[in-house]
Amino acid sequence: MLSSWGTGLSIDELDLFGAHGGHKSVIHVLPDEVEHCQSILYSMLPRASTSKEIDAGLLSIISYPAFAVEDLNLVNVTKSEIISKLQGRYGCCRFLRDGYKTPREDPSRLHYDPAELKLFENIECEWPVFWTYLLIDGVFNEDKIQVQEYREALEGILIREKNGIVLMPELYAVPPEKVDEEYENPHSVDRVPVGKLPHLWGQSLYVLSCLLAEGFLAAGEIDPLNRRFSTGFKPDVVVQVTVLAESNQVKNLLQEHGINVQSIADIHPLRVQPARILSNLYTMLGRNKNMKLSGRPHRHIGVLGTSKLYVIRNQIFAFTPQFTDQHHFYLALDNQMIVEMLKTELAYLTSCWRMTGRPTLTFPITHTMLGKLNFLCFKRSRLSTILLIFFFFIHLCYQDRENVLHLPKDAHGDLDCRKLVEQLKECPTLHDQADILYILLILKGADWDTELDGQYGVTVHCLLNELYRKAGLNQEWGLIRYISGMLKKRVEVLAEACTDLLSHHKQLTVGLPPEPREKIITTPLPPEELTDLIYEASGQDISIAVLTQEIIMYLAMYVRSQPSLFVEMLRLRIGLIIQVMATELARSLKCSGEEASESLMNLSPFDMKNLLHHILSGKEFGVERSLRPVDSSSSSPAISIHEMGHSGATKTERSGITKLKSEMKQVRVFCQYGFLYFGTDLPADLLTPSSPTSTSPTGSSGDTSWGDRKGQWLRRRRLDGAINRVPVGFYEKVWKILQKCHGLSIDGYVLPSSTTREMTPCEIKFAVHVESVLNHVPQPEYRQLLVEAILVLTFLSDIEVNSIGGIIHVDRIVHMANDLFLQELKSFGATGSILEKDVATGICHFFYDSAPSGAYGTMTYLTKAIIIYLHDFLPSTGCAMQ
Repeated sequence: MLSSWGTGLSIDELDLFGAHGGHKSVIHVLPDEVEHCQSILYSMLPRASTSKEIDAGLLSIISYPAFAVEDLNLVNVTKSEIISKLQGRYGCCRFLRDGYKTPREDPSRLHYDPAELKLFENIECEWPVFWTYLLIDGVFNEDKIQVQEYREALEGILIREKNGIVLMPELYAVPPEKVDEEYENPHSVDRVPVGKLPHLWGQSLYVLSCLLAEGFLAAGEIDPLNRRFSTGFKPDVVVQVTVLAESNQVKNLLQEHGINVQSIADIHPLRVQPARILSNLYTMLGRNKNMKLSGRPHRHIGVLGTSKLYVIRNQIFAFTPQFTDQHHFYLALDNQMIVEMLKTELAYLTSCWRMTGRPTLTFPITHTMLGKLNFLCFKRSRLSTILLIFFFFIHLCYQDRENVLHLPKDAHGDLDCRKLVEQLKECPTLHDQADILYILLILKGADWDTELDGQYGVTVHCLLNELYRKAGLNQEWGLIRYISGMLKKRVEVLAEACTDLLSHHKQLTVGLPPEPREKIITTPLPPEELTDLIYEASGQDISIAVLTQEIIMYLAMYVRSQPSLFVEMLRLRIGLIIQVMATELARSLKCSGEEASESLMNLSPFDMKNLLHHILSGKEFGVERSLRPVDSSSSSPAISIHEMGHSGATKTERSGITKLKSEMKQVRVFCQYGFLYFGTDLPADLLTPSSPTSTSPTGSSGDTSWGDRKGQWLRRRRLDGAINRVPVGFYEKVWKILQKCHGLSIDGYVLPSSTTREMTPCEIKFAVHVESVLNHVPQPEYRQLLVEAILVLTFLSDIEVNSIGGIIHVDRIVHMANDLFLQELKSFGATGSILEKDVATGICHFFYDSAPSGAYGTMTYLTKAIIIYLHDFLPSTGCAMQ
């Protein structure tokens, strides 16, 4: 991972036995796996791991000798983090709270207890070796100031022997008698050299840095691959797309419309095979029965691997990309989805191709793609040409279910399976056939012989496959998902998609909350185990199990292509996301929940991916049902998803943070003589109930109608809660507020202040821990209100007071704010439905649907509630608010 593509590609096709080797002793490195390592590294930086927010060892990765990061901005951010957080007077500490060789370390133990890590804060040992890395980095960057700075710094801390030899110590430590002094005033105490002298690693790098700085060595002599100077340079990559007809019949149909392409048979002796064949071929490598070697595991071959030609037993092979394979999952049955995936893969090839020559993507046109003429234009900034590809789309009749199944029973009242088989032939719709086959699958199993039409060997599984094929031709997506669930179909790259999300530090949950029904995925799982987990979490709803896989696939595509969509999201809860998608359809189409769920299942893969993108992006969007179907042969009206106009507010303004900060300006809290004082900069209407005016929380005085904005903010909270979105910097603020109380209680679960002794504020592990407590809340909109309350609470982390109480019950604050809101509504004469509460949480529906900012915003009432709540926790007999 450290030197991903550089090391990986340099050993590709290396013969381990040199001139004496053969084709069996050659190393084959899959380019997609190399790129996957690179993406993991990029997603991790500037952090070193989930438990270390920064590590000085990263200098050897972003600079000499690995030069593994091409993104110069990421290099500079990582270097800046190391210098600002780890650099001291004698070098850099390895990482925050590093106890190695500190006076407070217990050398008799091989491990640290989590709670004792805070003991090492501010007294970590400092290593001079990291200054040599920064000196060398300055040479490569031709930064004379940086070179001079670190040369002078090193001169001041090296040990000089009597014979004139200069030695570099391993590290510098705080003397035991001055630990408390250093802890109170970091970097004020003179340290002493500890450990090996000389430290051979540091000594050698020091000599090397001096040779470079004094001109006795050129940078290119220690970097023969010239990687440093290629960092940030991306050559123009021209992707060649070869369009081939699956058969001569397809070729002739295309020619009738003026499109001349060759068929796969025309390009003989070059052979074209699907990507799954290449995957199987790779499993043969390294296989040796005599040595009991099983060979490579079966792995998905990505588009980098299928975009080059292979010579296998003196024959040239081209392989079609995985997303065009219709033998596995149903995504390839949707032509629009194929187009979307083709665009994604072309962009990926352009940015990630590192091999010599041009990538060649072999794209097959099959019978199932034929139909109406459609053309696509792909424009890419790095290509000088425009690629035009023409498709034809077939749409067969789509029939609604009209008849209700009447299930035959025998004399004992049990279902008669043989009569069910006879009834199967008379079913007017594919949906009814699917229902009968599902019953037979449950009662008899997939291998039961139906003996349909007197033929033996016609199993339930065979009939399901045939029905799947027909549903695919008809583009009946709800039915396709239903049958896929019965067949236990799995996305071919499901495990890889899950790993992609995890490598970008996104945990997954499948199924609906609470636990244990909602299953958490924190580590990569084998494909079979992952599939079983998804089906288990989905309960009896096999269609949801299939849709869950689909959503995971789309999330992985977006996290690779648009990682900015996932900022401040740590756990992606698939069950809640699906629930919110159905809710959005119900809201937009003004239909029941059951109808919305059916509409969701009937969305094409392309529309499903589009709906997910709109939810992730946070933009306003609308859903409409067309007056007539897109294809006249289909009786199912189409659903269109479109982006709406800008609402006039930025994302931070919509969250209420900007407005609240401008209103509060500064909350000054002083504890003096047992009294609490709030600064006069706080507006009075945030502290005291507003008097009746012409404008009320309900829109106008005495008017209890929401009007056009009804449901807007409830929807926003539900969306953000489902995808676990929090404000930027939220977790670091939670860490600070935990230092001033004994803990935060959230829906009965306590986040203790001791967590801050175990983890630093920017650790991913800490953020995940906070998230795990928040995720005990099953209702996404209530979760977001809790987040808002915590956010207001964190504004107090900078106040000049050591403690703001014991365990703070965040839910109580939210309910107090809700009660204040209801009191004010009643004072304006509100009655009836506007005062109704959510049965599950006791929160007023209108409070959920109120904007965060403004005189009647949720944060206004949360602020009032916090002021009242904190008064009870302070050791005082009274409270004055000014």
